Amino acid sequence: MHSPAVSVLMAVRDGQQWLRPAVDSILTQTFSNFELLVIDDGSSDETPHILGEYRALDQRVIVIPQAREGLVCALNRGLARATAPFVARLDADDVALPQRLQRQLSYFEEHPKTNLLGTWAQAIDALGRPKRLLRPPVDRKILVETLVRTNPFIHSSIMFRTAIARELGGYHPPFEAAEDYDFWLRFSEIGDIAILPEVLIQYRRHGSSVTTRRAVTQVFSVRLAKQASEARRTARDDPSSMLAAPPNWHVADGNAFYADAARLCRTLELADSAVARNAVPSSIDLDIVFRQIPNLTAAERKLAQMVLINLIRSRMRVPHYATRSLLGLLFRLHPKRALGLLLRSDRR
Repeated sequence: MHSPAVSVLMAVRDGQQWLRPAVDSILTQTFSNFELLVIDDGSSDETPHILGEYRALDQRVIVIPQAREGLVCALNRGLARATAPFVARLDADDVALPQRLQRQLSYFEEHPKTNLLGTWAQAIDALGRPKRLLRPPVDRKILVETLVRTNPFIHSSIMFRTAIARELGGYHPPFEAAEDYDFWLRFSEIGDIAILPEVLIQYRRHGSSVTTRRAVTQVFSVRLAKQASEARRTARDDPSSMLAAPPNWHVADGNAFYADAARLCRTLELADSAVARNAVPSSIDLDIVFRQIPNLTAAERKLAQMVLINLIRSRMRVPHYATRSLLGLLFRLHPKRALGLLLRSDRR
């Protein structure tokens, strides 16, 4: 067997529902010189059996089992085993269109300075029905500017140079739920990044994708990633280099570089109604939301509005914030969504 030109990296845990379409979409690519590295993160469903079937049928499928060590560990384990000069990512619930690998490899041949390449994607629902198109910016300047604010890349569409990824140290564990965003920021700091303006991925969105807890964790990690990147870009020491694991925002003191992010996330986790019900009113810190309104991301605004709805619904008396103040803040964050949230709340 020839050395593969690309290593496709897939991590899976209990992914039996959509694993076959994902694997099939790689095995039926128009470009065939690849290896498919599937890291099974301690699955307890039919995933190991399904992978065993594929491994017996196609020698390009390499299954790497691990205990339930999580996504970052799985991706780094796969990156360490990759033998090709390029790595392509695909999540176990997404689908690669037939020319995906061929088109991306051709782009790299034509653009030797590019280290990281994403594509456009078609969002699909749990049943595979098409939803909206996902078209990140193609212009390099706009792409880089966008990346500083938010993650424009669809993880399953990514292909990158293996040597550069290893030089950067792979995915970093402290950035739980935003490990990809941190990785792309580091790629952008040392070379060219790009988006291929072709729909080459079907990106599945389904109800089990994101819990409130994970959404807040992602907000926290995104803020850490931005702070770390800004420090590196301005020739300062990377404050995240001292972290070996995700920080706990509940115990952050005022001296931690992520103190403000921790303070914000302690409030945003009240978007979970169960957490809000058990909150001590005197501990609720809405000032951090009020102060940061101009700088809040769309995800942060959405979570903050759910916090306010939970507080209004529970009739909790938050110090210094009467119901009128809570409603005012709710509408400042996003007027149209605020109205919809209040209407749904009234129906309950």
